[in-house]
Amino acid sequence: MVYIKMNSPEYVKASIALFFGGFVTFSILYTTQPLLPVFSKEFHISAASASLTVSASTGTLAFMMLVAASLSDVLGKKKIMIISMLLTSMLSMFIAMSPNFPLLVVFRTLLGISSAGIPSLAMAYVAEEFHPTAIGKVMGLYISGTSIGGMAGRIITGLLTDFFSWRTALFSIGALALILSIVFAFILPTPKNSEKKPFNIEAVIKAYTVHLKNKPLLSLIFLGFLFMGSFVTLYNYIGYLLSEPPYSFSQSLLGFLFIVYIFGSFSSVFLGKKADEHGHSATLIFAVALTISGAILTLFPPVLVKIIGISLFTYGFFGCHSIASAWIGERADKNKAQASSLYLLFYYLGSSLVGTFGGYFWIHFHWAGVILFIAALLLSSLPFIRYAEKRL
Repeated sequence: MVYIKMNSPEYVKASIALFFGGFVTFSILYTTQPLLPVFSKEFHISAASASLTVSASTGTLAFMMLVAASLSDVLGKKKIMIISMLLTSMLSMFIAMSPNFPLLVVFRTLLGISSAGIPSLAMAYVAEEFHPTAIGKVMGLYISGTSIGGMAGRIITGLLTDFFSWRTALFSIGALALILSIVFAFILPTPKNSEKKPFNIEAVIKAYTVHLKNKPLLSLIFLGFLFMGSFVTLYNYIGYLLSEPPYSFSQSLLGFLFIVYIFGSFSSVFLGKKADEHGHSATLIFAVALTISGAILTLFPPVLVKIIGISLFTYGFFGCHSIASAWIGERADKNKAQASSLYLLFYYLGSSLVGTFGGYFWIHFHWAGVILFIAALLLSSLPFIRYAEKRL
């Protein structure tokens, strides 16, 4: 096996490319999240209905990642990732032209299909191409790209929506993403440790069946559902809370709220490295405790305390995701792309299903109900973390 070694020229290029891949996908995927209150007013819909612009994308993304992983065996990981990024960028520009809410949801559904390439294959690319001693750090760099992309996409959306319109915002983000996608295509090293092979449905089913029978691995996979469901629920409805009196945040201020994603970029690298040093389980439990603590802090009325709480919550979440992602790659002895896809299937199902269901708690129990729901989800992750330590 020819691995990409730490600090080599290929390591630098691959790290930058993977950072761009995470940035592009997640700057676009969640651009509508800070716009949910805007959609509720413009299209006269409820908070739960507006959240469909997020859930429609993440729901289709979840299932398309299973397809993308199998297509990569035929066409190659690099080619699938490039096609995914280019189509996602162009679709973002088309979404800006949606004439009504139903068509907006349709376009966002298509975007979920097109964006499946990067999240389904990036983790497998890292696990296969990088030297084992570098996997935790590189995975952290990729996750930091997703966090900074998610942050930048939301901030730019908020600013451009206030100064121009949400349509201008979505088009501009798509144009920026298209440029970065072209750079990605030129600098990502061609995979050396994965072979192309003809599509074989029986082999695909067998690969997934092996992983589904691996109960410790399945526990890790389900963690994605709990972590992402909690994360998206908080960010879907915090905008509604802060746009109401006594806070009355403007769209720009709501967009800038997502600058706390920068804490996620730090934690994904830092806690990913700590997991390499001290073990996945202990570090992951610590990250979950931080996430719950941050959620609880948002219950206090002062806006500064809420922002500190959101920052701590974000720091903890991205640490959780980075650690679980790297652990998946290590626990799967083979068919790593399929293992990563199963993790991300549950991860984005959590975003889609839990994120929309959280609207029930917002409508009926306001913010206290949302936080109680999130805390219950995160606490339920602890027995799964412990079970994931077991060896078959």
